[in-house]
Amino acid sequence: MEHVNNAGIGEPEDSSSLKERAQEFLQRAYRLQMSGHLNEAIENYKKSIEVLPTPEAHTFLGWAYSFLGDYDSAIAECRNAIELDPEFGNPYNDIGAYLIQQGDLDEAIPYLEQAMEAKRYATPHFPHYNYGRILERRGLWFEALNEYKTSLDLEPNYTLAKDAFYRLQALLN
Repeated sequence: MEHVNNAGIGEPEDSSSLKERAQEFLQRAYRLQMSGHLNEAIENYKKSIEVLPTPEAHTFLGWAYSFLGDYDSAIAECRNAIELDPEFGNPYNDIGAYLIQQGDLDEAIPYLEQAMEAKRYATPHFPHYNYGRILERRGLWFEALNEYKTSLDLEPNYTLAKDAFYRLQALLN
């Protein structure tokens, strides 16, 4: 990408300034999404990707699409993220979660398993919780409890896993 200097002469933009600009759009998009401005968030995620495509920007763009119920676009963005970085766990989990929302439990499992194995993943408790949801829906309650517990072992303050674990445990007693 080029930018024009004060003399009007185009020169290549260095990678650190591209990263900074892309990150600014990404952070703005996240703030917009969290405040409920989804369309503006989507535009800023796209701007971030235009400046410098990253797996994070594609994953977050997918997440924004999921807020609109557009799971096909959400899954497509997560697949773009995986193409950029197959070691990044978030898009695998997110595809699994979107497929669960669509009722495609069998198709979701391999994505959740890949998320569990991902080398770069800051929130590895998510796929265990999501896999637990599938197991619970299938009536495999003890296996589901185990996944919820694994999720809690990885993140003791994860409320969704904690609630699911105690709810299911109470049902079994």
